[in-house]
Amino acid sequence: MKTILALSAAALLTFNTPSFAADQQTELINQAQSAATAWIALTDAGKYGESWERAGTFFKTGIPKNTWETGIRSLRTPLGSVKNRELKSTEYATSLPGAPDGEYVVIQYETQFENKKAAVETVTPMREKDGSWKVSGYFIR
Repeated sequence: MKTILALSAAALLTFNTPSFAADQQTELINQAQSAATAWIALTDAGKYGESWERAGTFFKTGIPKNTWETGIRSLRTPLGSVKNRELKSTEYATSLPGAPDGEYVVIQYETQFENKKAAVETVTPMREKDGSWKVSGYFIR
C-alpha cells in the first residue's frame, strides 16, 4: 500500500511539474513583453537616445549610442508613424544565433506604418543579471 501511495505521489508530482514550468515560462514572457512594450514606445516617440539608454547590456555593447540614433532614425523616419501594431508571436529561448546563451523572448509584431503597410517588427528582450528584462535586439522587415 505504501508503495502504491509513493508511486501515486510521484506521478502527481511528475504531472504537475510541466504545468509549473509552463506557468513560469508564461510569467517570464509576460515580463519580457512588458519591457518590450515600454521600450518600443520610446522608439515610436523618436526618443532614440533614451531607447538606447534603456536597452540591455548586450545591445549597448554591440552598438554605440550615436550609431544607434543615426541608424534607427534613418530606418524609422521614412516609415512614418505607427498606424497599427498587433502581437504576432512570442517565443522563449535560451540560445539565439550570434548571441550569448541566456534567457530571451523573441517577440514579433505585425506592424502597419504610415508609409509601409505591412512590416514585421522583432523585439528581443534578454533577462539581465539582476533579473530585469531589457531589449537586446530590434529588427524591421
